[in-house]
Amino acid sequence: MKNIPLLLMLLFSTFLYSQEEKPESQEKLEEVKVSANKKGIKKSLIKVTNTSIMTSKELLKAACCNLAESFETNPSIDVNFSDALTGTKQIKMLGLTSPYLMITEENIPSVRGASQAYGLSFTPGTWVESIQVTKGAGSVVNGYESISGQINTELIKPFGDIPFFLNAYGSTDSRYELNTHFNKKLSDKWATSLYIHGNTRVAKNDMNDDGFLDNPLGKQINLVNRWQYSNETTGWVSFVNFKYMNDEKQTGEYDFNPEIDKLTTNYWGSEINTERFDFTSKVGYVFKDMPYQSIGFQNAFSNHNQKSYFGLNQYNIKQQSYYSNLIFNSIINNTMNKFATGLNYTYDAYDEFVNTNDVSRIDNSAGAFFEYTYDNADNFSFILGGRFDYHNRLGAFVTPRLHVRYNPWEKSVFRLSAGRGKRAANIFAENQQLFASSRAFSVLDTNGKIYDLNPEIAWNYGISFTQNFILFGKSADVTLDFYRTDFQNQAVVDVMQSPQAVLFYDLKGKSYANSLQLDFNYEIIKHLNLRTAYKYYDIATDYLSGNFQRPLQAKHRLFGNLEYATHISDKGQQWRLDATINWLGRQLLPYIASNPVQDRLPEFSPSFSTFNMQITAQQSSTFEIYFGGENIGNYRQINAIIGANNPFGTNFDTSIVYAPVFGQMFYAGLRFKIK
Repeated sequence: MKNIPLLLMLLFSTFLYSQEEKPESQEKLEEVKVSANKKGIKKSLIKVTNTSIMTSKELLKAACCNLAESFETNPSIDVNFSDALTGTKQIKMLGLTSPYLMITEENIPSVRGASQAYGLSFTPGTWVESIQVTKGAGSVVNGYESISGQINTELIKPFGDIPFFLNAYGSTDSRYELNTHFNKKLSDKWATSLYIHGNTRVAKNDMNDDGFLDNPLGKQINLVNRWQYSNETTGWVSFVNFKYMNDEKQTGEYDFNPEIDKLTTNYWGSEINTERFDFTSKVGYVFKDMPYQSIGFQNAFSNHNQKSYFGLNQYNIKQQSYYSNLIFNSIINNTMNKFATGLNYTYDAYDEFVNTNDVSRIDNSAGAFFEYTYDNADNFSFILGGRFDYHNRLGAFVTPRLHVRYNPWEKSVFRLSAGRGKRAANIFAENQQLFASSRAFSVLDTNGKIYDLNPEIAWNYGISFTQNFILFGKSADVTLDFYRTDFQNQAVVDVMQSPQAVLFYDLKGKSYANSLQLDFNYEIIKHLNLRTAYKYYDIATDYLSGNFQRPLQAKHRLFGNLEYATHISDKGQQWRLDATINWLGRQLLPYIASNPVQDRLPEFSPSFSTFNMQITAQQSSTFEIYFGGENIGNYRQINAIIGANNPFGTNFDTSIVYAPVFGQMFYAGLRFKIK
């Protein structure tokens, strides 16, 4: 249940067949069995960029209820809770949060602007066919905003889908989900899919007895209708998508009743209600007499409307966006020299209110790009790209990007990349967790054009080496990569000055992020695979009160994943087991030392580990059940909410979360298919 763009699946198989001579010289062809060991995460040795592909196999290794929860088994992505109330999971790559990633859906920007805080939870996991995770600056074809990487999801294609799919899920934290997929091939050229997703959490839970809900009550309805047209005779292909989503969350004190307590001091409470509509279209044409030449036209419109309050803080944002991208692909002389060029346009209208302050604005940009690819069809290739954009607030600027791939010897690859990214920081939408506190918001600069701040500009540099080899007769691989991000300017979110304030200002000094990762993967025995990783982060920023490591960011992390699957029987029966452990070192916490003793935390959090496991029992090729648990060791953060006994006081803060709040969570579900 996730996306897969251009690479499908690698089959490692050996075909064995035999011939027998009969007395009458007749030949009989014996039965041929093809066995395949498909990897859940694929890393290519010939792709220029440092990209891993999470296939549908990987996405079934955990419950994967939505996109934010799809990365639990991917060592390149860090998954953390953003606060102690909403249950929202935040992802990081190279130590930087999701706003520094370009998140696209079928190569159209998706999670951005108003949807940064909760947008990853708006794509159900069953819709996704595969996910491409690219470290470092992305392609200029997709835009200029990518700084630390790009995540692209590919939805299930109507022509490749089955007639019916059902997924039902329930968990001990009272979360229930239902997904149904309907697919119909109308002709040899047209196919359509209708996906219906609903989830709800109806029971209140307060496992740490602080008087606040550990997870929000809520419900979501999510619909998508996809149409695909393909005509191999003429070379035309097209996709059209219609989406509608309505998401409601309620959280706060256990006894909070929004009908009588909303925006009062009776009980502290919060509601976050979001309604969203999306329309996207993609039209492509492959020239019949020149199959290496094509043209594509992408268009997307979205209307995102969030109304919310956090205690006495109100935050409402409506974003209407239009995106258009025209791409032409061809070659220069031969297929060793390829290029992509085109034009794109982006329009964003924000109606945004922070309490009574109107911070609405309109952003628009137009740009042109050119990307050249050289590939000697052997051991060397590179991509050199650049784009020129004019933005009404960011001004006119150039974005260069470079990716190089070299295979020094067999089963190895060496990569390097460098690129520049520029973006407008949506400081309120991206930091909504801070509204659920008593901190006063202050913007210290006055000369910028985005909330009085200047645009964020950063350079990212990276180097990576991968070697595949045989160890004790079994396949193994090791990858070492290092990336550095240097900010020329950054919208600094300062929680190191005072526990009663959050300050926003342009960078005064230096800010950088160093990320080192070592991966080791090994097939221990047939069907039993081990995936491990060590990550080291050195992320520091000059704040007004000094230079500090990034708060709530562990310097050291360890990851381990073990997967086992039995042989699939003739009846399609199989057992699969997946176990994942994460260890996080200590994390610097935001400054709250000036609070009274009862409302303080230590300077650093303790180190801790979490353990997740899932068992899947496939009864046939059409039906399977799964059950598992998250945080099985039941580690919970003590004092996740500062000042919980006086939520309208000056020390209240729900944003200092470094570990799970709920504790153990167990779940079960089923999947049913009609093929």
